[in-house]
Parts: sequence; structure tokens; C-alpha cells
Amino acid sequence: MFDWLVLKALFRPVLLRWECFRCCSSVRHLLCLIALLAGGSVLTHAPAVAAEPVAARSDLTATIDRAIRSAWQQQKIEPADRCSDPVFVRRVYLDLLGRVPTMEERDTFLANASADRRSKLVDQLLTSPEQAEHFADLFDAILLGRGNQGVYDQREKHGWKKYLVNAIAENRPWNDVAAEVLLARPEAPQQDGAVWFLYEKKDKYQEIAEAVAPAFFGIRIECAQCHDHMMVDEITQADYWGLVAFFNRGKNKMTPNGPRVVESAIGGFSEFADLTGSSSPNRLQFMGKGPLDEARPKAGDKQQDKDELYIKAAVKNDPRVPKFSRREQFVKQVLVEHPLLARAMVNRLWAIMMGRGLVHPYDEIDSMHPPSHPELLDALTQDFRESGFQMRRLVRALANSEAYQLQAIRPESVNDPQWFAWYLQRPLTAEQMARSLQVVLRGEASLNRTLLASLRTQVPDVLPDNVQVDVTEALFMTNGAQLEAMIQNSRQPQSLHQRTLRQSNHPSRAKWLVDAVLGRSADQAEIDAITAYLAERDDRLEQAIDQVIWSLVSSGEFRFNH
Repeated sequence: MFDWLVLKALFRPVLLRWECFRCCSSVRHLLCLIALLAGGSVLTHAPAVAAEPVAARSDLTATIDRAIRSAWQQQKIEPADRCSDPVFVRRVYLDLLGRVPTMEERDTFLANASADRRSKLVDQLLTSPEQAEHFADLFDAILLGRGNQGVYDQREKHGWKKYLVNAIAENRPWNDVAAEVLLARPEAPQQDGAVWFLYEKKDKYQEIAEAVAPAFFGIRIECAQCHDHMMVDEITQADYWGLVAFFNRGKNKMTPNGPRVVESAIGGFSEFADLTGSSSPNRLQFMGKGPLDEARPKAGDKQQDKDELYIKAAVKNDPRVPKFSRREQFVKQVLVEHPLLARAMVNRLWAIMMGRGLVHPYDEIDSMHPPSHPELLDALTQDFRESGFQMRRLVRALANSEAYQLQAIRPESVNDPQWFAWYLQRPLTAEQMARSLQVVLRGEASLNRTLLASLRTQVPDVLPDNVQVDVTEALFMTNGAQLEAMIQNSRQPQSLHQRTLRQSNHPSRAKWLVDAVLGRSADQAEIDAITAYLAERDDRLEQAIDQVIWSLVSSGEFRFNH
């Protein structure tokens, strides 16, 4: 059992501000515990690092750099310095692969003396199978939200996760992916998983509409259910019920080919009332598109569901298809050419890589939330459309940008994060944490699914509006039996515990632990503190090493990307 004083020192549920990282250093917890804190912060100002040659940076990266730099000049902002290579390699592995690098991967990068080593690493990671897995995890959470283990099991079973992985690995155009997901009419087995987005909603049409709007258009429409949005003029009650109408003829059905969302050729007509009691018909419209032409029965007339209203499905054993399909009309007339489809994805990818969107929150692209850099958002959206909705192109440009590669140290004269004058650190997702713990503790880039299931209920959601560590997460990291067991059971030859034991003396062990877990060199105060801690426990050295490891992996410095 771990020493109570160690746990007490580790237990630090804390609201993390952008400018505050000092209090989260794991070794600082240990230093406080043994009264040997010797000043200084992990994120003190480091010497500026030279930028890569201009030739190594794409035109799209240059567009980003010019716009961000122009805003700095207008706001009279002196940005943070460029981050060091050890910081960059950890950061970009977390953002692109969803885990910290192994020590071998990190050392290989640091040994590369070429001027364009960072952009080459970005290219390497973007073509890794792990990149597709990580971004599939992100988009699973962004598009469908979190759930219990049963929810994730169903997504795996019915091909949703596999569909996302393949789409990202193949760098498929986002507009094609969006169309397949919302039409939910697969034409080949590799598209079967796309059906699950609608199927998981279990014929709850308002839930479908309220999920489609932020996931594909970057807006929230919940406030327009009973009246026009009171703060955002362009979001109307007619849009809310129009979006519902596009999907309200669907019905889940399990077929020999798997889950399908059958669509009726009739029904789905209704009226909605505003707060004054005035009623209006639900017409096929959404955010400037429509109303679409559709034959509407007269009041009191009962529609007949006839075979002549349908055509045979293109795939054997699939349900018949209405000649006038509302979902198909939505995809063709509203979705694929809607300006928000590209704009929302650009803003979302910016938020994933930069910590917040050019519009913040990232899924509220409306007149109430103007972009911080409107011309840049316009330019990136245009490029995204003209390049064929390629996500990889934009992610590459963002990872190579000047703003992405800044230190995570807020300049003293800057308070507003919207100017991206420093790297905005963010908590690791459950998937990033699970993979990173496996890398650090076991020395292998794999996923412990049991640990992941627990973490998904404990750590912050993907792209949270506010960065806050709550008591639940703090308890899991500082007093969780599962994490304790994972540390104590790491007895394989390549595990962190065993590799630490093989070091020749306590100072070497101290240096090794900080280097292995935090990806940086230990300072002398940390070396002295850990050395003294281990020396006092020579009679129970293995337990003491586990305690130091727990202190390190429980720290903000490990649990955040910075």
C-alpha cells in the first residue's frame, strides 16, 4: 500500500488556468513532501529555438503564420518563444498519434540534426496507422459523444469505429464521409459502419437533429425548439423543426446486412407552435437552404403507403428506398454545398490542434460568437473546399505553424487566449492517457482497454470549453486501485519499474524516471529530492520506486499536453 503522505501530497484537484502550470509538476509534489523544494518551474522561459527554413513550410502554413502574426502586431503582442525539440516531439505525438513517444522514438528525433526535422516528423506521423486510430477516437467522441462500455461495444460491433479509422487512413474527403453518414444507405460493405450515427439515436428524431447540427454544421439549435433563438437571429424555430423533418421518416431495422435505417415515403408532416401559440408547418429547410418542394397532404387526408412510391435498393437484402427520400434531399440539397460544412470542420481541426477554435466554443459558429481571425477562417475554409475537403492537409499545416510550436508559457502582457500567443495546454483525453500510460509504464505503444473504460468516465471530455480537473479525476489518478495495480504489476523486462531498477544508483534512477515519464531532463533539485527519497527506503526500494512513478504519472505535467 502506498504511503499515506505520498497520496496526500499528490491529491491536488485544481482549476488549471492557461497561465498556471507550475503547481502541477509531479516532482514538485514529491519535493513538497520531503521539504526539499528548490525553486524554479518546469516551464520557465527557455532560450528561443530557431525556426525551420521557409522552404520547409507549406503555403497554407505561411497563410496561417501571416494572419496570426498580423494579429499579434495589431494587438501589440510579443508571443512566447518557440518550444524546444523535447517539448515539440511530445506535443506532436500526443496530438497526432494520441500518445507520448517512446524513449526510443523521442531520442531518434532529437538525434536528427536536419533543419526540417519537425516537418519531416509531422509527415511521418500523419501517415501512421496510429494517426487514423487516434483521430477516429476523437471524432467518435465529437460526433456521437461519450457513453458507457456497452455503447462502445456496440459501436465496435457494428463497424462505426472501423468506418472512421478507414476514412481517416484513406484521407477521404470530409464531404463524402458526411454524406455517407447522414444518408445512411451503404452501397458497399466498407460503408456499413456509417449507418451507426443515426441508428444509435434509436428513432429519436429531435436527438438526431440536435446531434447533426453541431457535428456537421458547427452550430447548436437546442434553444430554437420552442421559439426562434433569442440570441442568434439566424437560427430559427423553423430550422429546428425543418431539420427534424428531414430525418423523421426513418426507422431502425436489423437486416441480414446489419443495422439499417429504413425510410418511409409518407408521413412526417406536423406543425409546431411558438410561445405565442401560433402554429406553422414543419417544412424541409435548414440554415438558409429550403424550404424544399414536397407534396403536402391536405388536413384530414390520410396517405397510403404504396409500392409505387419506392424503388428497389441497390444492395441485396437492403430495405427499399423512397423515390422522394427526405434524407437524400437533405444530403444533396442542404449538406454537401452548405458553407458551414467546411467551415465547421476547419474550426474543429483548429481546436483539436490549437486548444480552442478560431470560433470558440468550436461548435457555436454563429453571429453571437464571431471568429477571432475572420479572414484566416475564410481563407482556410476556401482552401479546405478547393483541396477536396482533405483533413490531413490542414492538420499538417497547423502542426507546422508558428503558433502551434510556441512554448506553453503565457507572456506576461497577454491574457486573452484567442490570439494564440502561447501554446494552450489541454488535458489528455481518456484515450491519450490510456495509451500514454501504456507507453511509459510498459514500454509499448498499445491500448489497455480495461484502463480505457475506466478513464472514459473519469477524465475531461474531448475539447472541453473550460479546462478544469475535478475531484473524480484527481481521486482516480491519486487513489485509484486500477492505476496502482498497473504500476505495481509492471514487472516485465521493458517496464519502467524494471528499467529503473537496472540503473546503477539512486541519482541515475532519479534522472531516468523524470526523463522516461515527463520527457525532459531532471533539474538538480529534483535529482536530489528523489535520490534522498529512495535512499531512505532502501529496505523497500521497489515500493519506493512505484511511489515516485505514481507521483510522476499523477502530475499535471504528465496529464496535460503542453
